[in-house]
Amino acid sequence: MAENIGAWWARRQRSKGREVPYEIGAYRSEWERYPVLVRQYHPDLNRNITLTQIPPAAEVYLTWQCDAGHLFVATPDEQRHRPGGVRRRSSWCPDCLALAAPKRIVNRHSTTAPSANPPRTEPTALDARGSRSRPTDAAPQRAAPRPRPVHAPVRPTLAGPTPGEAFHSGRAPRPASAAEGELRSRLAKRIDLDLRAANAVGVRRPFFTHREVWPDIVLPELKVAIEYDTIGRFGLEHVGTREATDRRKDRLLREAGWEVIRVRCGKLNPLGPYDLQAGAVTDALVERLLDRLREIRGDLFVNAYLR
Repeated sequence: MAENIGAWWARRQRSKGREVPYEIGAYRSEWERYPVLVRQYHPDLNRNITLTQIPPAAEVYLTWQCDAGHLFVATPDEQRHRPGGVRRRSSWCPDCLALAAPKRIVNRHSTTAPSANPPRTEPTALDARGSRSRPTDAAPQRAAPRPRPVHAPVRPTLAGPTPGEAFHSGRAPRPASAAEGELRSRLAKRIDLDLRAANAVGVRRPFFTHREVWPDIVLPELKVAIEYDTIGRFGLEHVGTREATDRRKDRLLREAGWEVIRVRCGKLNPLGPYDLQAGAVTDALVERLLDRLREIRGDLFVNAYLR
């Protein structure tokens, strides 16, 4: 019988006699055949236990998250045998599957259909002008009530973007240098993600006047923002007070559950634990970025997006 991840892990610890019953990477080869499940699994939703530590046939309830953000619980065996594994990605999520075929709204206030045999009416008498008049004892006929329209429920709109949500914002500034576009182009050749779909991330507190920030490159699937920093033509960019602004921007992103990689060019020093120092945009720099992404999100998760 399947059990929750905490009880299952504790039982395995007792049966194996070890604090870590399965080492990280023990079932890597088995899970590599299911890249969609690799994307849907997040260790932070499952007691920080990686997917490579769980046997594919384990009777354990795991929490998964589809690309649309829906959370659902299923065992590894249920996920591996869901219909549509080689078809559209939405079929891997029960919520997306339900939204793809919404239920019909039935009007409960509709009137009944008229009877096939209407009741016979008594003949009316002729008045002085020769026209038929209605009997005085007949009840006045009333029009049938009109059915009330049934409206779908309206979802309330939020005042601002959800913290941690990646989206396309019209407020985002244009790229400050051609090097940003070159880095985005080279990275797009190595990773199978749409790097132009989003240019902003919602945060909990206002950044200047809006609750959103605009990284140079946004990776929503990995929740990683990439910044390309140079000192600019006059040596005034990303130094002094502008460096303090960069640090505040990074803090807001991390509060929203994101991580930041800054490519610091020239004499700029790293600001965060995953920052890189580089002199120019090269293929070697892209490979270093991919290594940083693996450090942040794990080899198995990042490799699922590589071309």
